[in-house]
Amino acid sequence: MRQLYEMHAEMCKVFSNSTRLEILNLLRDGELSVTGLIKKTNLSQANISQHLSIMKSKGIVASRRRGKNSYYMLENPKIIKAFDIIREILAEKLKEQGKIVNRL
Repeated sequence: MRQLYEMHAEMCKVFSNSTRLEILNLLRDGELSVTGLIKKTNLSQANISQHLSIMKSKGIVASRRRGKNSYYMLENPKIIKAFDIIREILAEKLKEQGKIVNRL
């Protein structure tokens, strides 16, 4: 059981970075090349590659090479369910905070 908690904690570390969350969201609809991710995020190749390496080491994304290009995809699409649930909770909190601010 301890091993499961440790794995869970390691996976959650991946989601503690906004750039990795953005990459995760971009990969929800299918694989993208590193070049495609660079264009969509306006980040440098070094930055994207660093985050993809972390995500790959934790089993969040997988990759394949095709010629000179590397393509990344989600290792398990179920991860998007967790991503969406957390976003829903945060959206509810923001809405709630907005109501509180409006009342003041």
